[in-house]
Amino acid sequence: MKPLKIGKFTMDIPIVQGGMGVGVSLGNLAGHVALEGGVGTISSVGIGFREPDYKKNNIEANMRALKKEIEKAKEISKGKGMIAVNIMQAITEFTELAKFAAENGADALVVGAGLPLKLPEIVAGTDVLIAPIVSSKRALDVIIRTWKKKFDRLPDFVILEGVKAGGHLGYSIEEIEGEDMIRENLKEILEYREEKGYDFPVIAAGGIFDGADVKEFLDLGANGVQLGTRFIATHECDASDIFKDHVVNATADDLKVIYSPVGMPGRAVNTPLLERVEREGRIKPKSCQNCLVPCDPGSTKYCISSALINSVTGNLEEGLVFSGVNVGKITKLQSVKEVIEDLTKELT
Repeated sequence: MKPLKIGKFTMDIPIVQGGMGVGVSLGNLAGHVALEGGVGTISSVGIGFREPDYKKNNIEANMRALKKEIEKAKEISKGKGMIAVNIMQAITEFTELAKFAAENGADALVVGAGLPLKLPEIVAGTDVLIAPIVSSKRALDVIIRTWKKKFDRLPDFVILEGVKAGGHLGYSIEEIEGEDMIRENLKEILEYREEKGYDFPVIAAGGIFDGADVKEFLDLGANGVQLGTRFIATHECDASDIFKDHVVNATADDLKVIYSPVGMPGRAVNTPLLERVEREGRIKPKSCQNCLVPCDPGSTKYCISSALINSVTGNLEEGLVFSGVNVGKITKLQSVKEVIEDLTKELT
């Protein structure tokens, strides 16, 4: 099995666990994935939701919780693998949180939900690795041209996410419901990388479920693969048992493509909340912490922050559960070790 090299880190396995928020992938899940030799990713979005002052001091609570979760992941991983922090470009506190993560032990920052054009400037002076999540060569080229011109910096790795992923997706609803172009997009990005003489690793994500999928994408030239949904159904996942059971029991028919208050489409498992939004058109937020730049509390269909916190803590009635397209294939809870053994069994 070829190791995954990113910067000064060498992973024993070419597996990246995707960031899942709010609170689905924290220090426990990320730490155990890294312990097995992969990249564990802590989701920073709304990470301070368990802090007593979360609603009053949102940024401080998120920073405090993020530091705790990075420390927890590092303690569990015992120096193996790598601990990344996923930060959404769309959040209001993006700059503060990215800088804080870089200065407080994150090995890498992974940024999606927008183009992180100023990321190198934000993390300047730290040795944190940086990676954008992109949906196409075009998006990657915009990022690279900006980073090179303004900061003389390249990504340390790149995550190419296809339409079969869960959570927020950098595609139109028509593209999501159309043909999955990830293989063609991967080929384009690998050709672009070679043509420009770059050497950053490219990680394929979206719809990858088992060892055969992993082998296919590595054979196509990806340096590694990223999975999220499969890691929800693990004992080590940081979500509540009710949340995990909802994912384990879901079928393909339970999946919905929704339009999120983040300003992007997303894929989720059906819940009573989504049925109510469909029926009533809008559930007025009870309060607002101004957590998302694109979200207008006066017109948003529901508060996505509250919905995600509700679901991860076990309140599915008022919760939102993001998931990838293969959720129906999950039939049981496993350990992280068992999932990784299954993902790598076809690699020699």
